[in-house]
Amino acid sequence: MTATTLKTRLLQLNCHFTWGLLEKDSDIDEIEERLHNQLEFLVSDYKYMVYNLLGYIKHLQSDYTESIANLDEAERNCLSTSNGTNCKLLVIYGNYAWVHYYLNQLEKSQLYIDKVNNVYKELKQTKDPKDIPEIYGEQGWSLLNFNRIYYEKAKVCFEKALKEASQDPEWNSGYATVVYRLVSFQAIKCADQQGELLKLLKRAVELNPKDSVVKALLGLTLQDLKRTQEGLKYVEEALEQAPNLPYLLRYVAKFYRRAGMIDEALCVLKTAVSLIPNSGFHHHQIGLCYRSKMFRKKNMANSGYQNQRINSREIQELIQKAIFHFEMGLELKKTHVYAYSDLANMYREANEYRKAEETFQKVLSFTNLRDEEKQEIHFHYGNFEQYDKKSEKEAIRHYKEALLIPGTFRDKRRCENALKKLAERKVTRDPTDASGFSLLGFVYKIQQKSADAIKCYEQALTLDPHNEEYLSNLCELKLAI
Repeated sequence: MTATTLKTRLLQLNCHFTWGLLEKDSDIDEIEERLHNQLEFLVSDYKYMVYNLLGYIKHLQSDYTESIANLDEAERNCLSTSNGTNCKLLVIYGNYAWVHYYLNQLEKSQLYIDKVNNVYKELKQTKDPKDIPEIYGEQGWSLLNFNRIYYEKAKVCFEKALKEASQDPEWNSGYATVVYRLVSFQAIKCADQQGELLKLLKRAVELNPKDSVVKALLGLTLQDLKRTQEGLKYVEEALEQAPNLPYLLRYVAKFYRRAGMIDEALCVLKTAVSLIPNSGFHHHQIGLCYRSKMFRKKNMANSGYQNQRINSREIQELIQKAIFHFEMGLELKKTHVYAYSDLANMYREANEYRKAEETFQKVLSFTNLRDEEKQEIHFHYGNFEQYDKKSEKEAIRHYKEALLIPGTFRDKRRCENALKKLAERKVTRDPTDASGFSLLGFVYKIQQKSADAIKCYEQALTLDPHNEEYLSNLCELKLAI
């Protein structure tokens, strides 16, 4: 068989090489590290999926010796837990075929294509080979682990897997997890969606009571629904179940921190860091805890509570601790976009304005920022310009940049409010300042309040009749009506 003919057959296989997992969409080294941590800490019959994905990751790194070694482990692990079914081998054999193709070992590649076909022949005795939940489930799990931009695709895969195997604990856990993440990223959480998520998580916990991580996600969802005490029960049950599982500890710490149990959160996170010292995520979470303690101390100091000098010293210590862990987190995970805003804001608290500016500029220079990330950075950068550098002009520029980003994300409302306050202040300060009315018109236009926006732009044009920008916006609004 020629290489061209073989490639055509390889493209028909259902495996990591045909699932569209693109290297440019993720930090490959970070994924590899995370997968090795999963192998060390997770106790599951589904470790074969971790080895399988690692085999693909090693291909992306052009390390084919390690790629085959991981696929060997995947096959061994799979055979030891297969319970007589060969469905789980399909993806492994597909990956083998692709790796041997890249090694120019065409006969071995063909051999594994034949193995895939033989498994399909066996399956025809029992089920339609097009509807294999093991393939859909593993695809969903791989997409979930690769990058958040694949979450919607992962959700669809888990839905297909559950259509054929509705009682499977792993696919129920995967489906509930991906829906949890999708809902948590939304700017405005819909009550119906949260109610549906709660059902999915409860079902996943019932089918898979040993899955402590899903149990913690259930606790966090209950906390979102203002049922904190009920959620705490699940979180503490999960912690008792797996006290040394780093992936669980991050969610437990998040629950504690949001509940105001900062010391408990710090205790849990320090355990997590002792287990995985190179986890940028855990260091970032520790920084958030010290930030919460700092804000609490500042509120106490502002209320005149306790000794002012002692409070001031403790506040500075907490700021430095937060900065240390935010910096450490970014050193370990340079792609954690939101951590840059947290670090820059903490530099502001320490009056280190040059470092704050450099941090904002550094993250804005990233070429692969998502729209919601850009919006958040511009909002915080605007605050920095307005309150620390006292540059109203630059603050307005950043708030407007944020609001011109399409979509409704969590910082949109805050940008609207900040810009509206600035506009109203300009108008109050100088009623003849056309720019104040124009800015107010811009906010109303973003809010789709066309009548109010038109009035503001008309007033701006009255004060500055030859301004083409004001006239253009006014015409656009009137034409839209």
